[in-house]
Amino acid sequence: MNRGLDLVLRRTAVALITIFCAVSLNFLLFRVVPGDAVSNLARVPNSTVAQQQALRHEFGLDRSIGAQYVAYLRELAHGNLGRSFANGQPVSKNLGEALGNTLPMVLLGTVVAIVAGIATGVLGAVRRGTRTDRALTVSSLAVYALPAQWVGLLLLFLLGGVFPSGGRVDEFLIEPSAWQHAVDVLWHMALPSLVVGLTLFGQYALLTRTATLETLSEDYVLTARAKGLSTPRIVRRHVLRNAMLPISTMIALTLGSVVGGVVLIETVFSWPGIGRAVYSAVTSRDYPMLQGAFLVLTVVVVVCNYVSDLVCLRLDPRITA
Repeated sequence: MNRGLDLVLRRTAVALITIFCAVSLNFLLFRVVPGDAVSNLARVPNSTVAQQQALRHEFGLDRSIGAQYVAYLRELAHGNLGRSFANGQPVSKNLGEALGNTLPMVLLGTVVAIVAGIATGVLGAVRRGTRTDRALTVSSLAVYALPAQWVGLLLLFLLGGVFPSGGRVDEFLIEPSAWQHAVDVLWHMALPSLVVGLTLFGQYALLTRTATLETLSEDYVLTARAKGLSTPRIVRRHVLRNAMLPISTMIALTLGSVVGGVVLIETVFSWPGIGRAVYSAVTSRDYPMLQGAFLVLTVVVVVCNYVSDLVCLRLDPRITA
């Protein structure tokens, strides 16, 4: 019990330190690059130096880096991520809407990948060395190696006439009911979620196959076979439960990384999520949006890693490091 509590406290401290370091690096990163959000005004006709200086003063860009950093930490401590340079809206509102669009799409694709990957990996392990195993392994490796944007473009070419090719809702659907709106969003979500699922499917399938093969070689599985238990029952009652440790870790880690890695997928399908928000903020040099987006993505990744550690501790209490 004491070892488990010590592990939780250490993991919590590491997570908090990581988030603080990420906040500091994100603040500095966007200020060491040439130019700022007001630099784009230099290319606008009739813009004056006085206007640019007034905007820099309004945004606080005329202060020293140290003063900006202290002000940023003070506002961040109060839950204020600032206002977007692009539309003047609070960053928290913009990111909340974007993240609210990204998470359902990512979760749907992740669930598809988990179900298909675990089923494929277990089937390949049970039929090790057969044609079925080789076919499943090769297909998993092929899908795992394909770039996400290429898979997205391929699906647009193959299924663009069946599913919507872009956007989140049908703009011509006037005053839909709650059910019609949900179906419309799910229909538009199909292709980007399928791309997420395909990009994750390969690693889930390969990891499940490896973990299942290792578990099938354990002594207690041989004992179960000697008792006359059928293969499906052995897999269901003994193998899957003990093979879930690396699989659950992979799920937690990939869920955090895929949320921050959907920029290309959301760009291909014009999905108004956090990936598109980051892309727009980069092109417009919107520092508050970039800082807020990177902070959110960092927190998501750190929290997923933290949850992964707790899940591993729960599944295997022998873990103490």
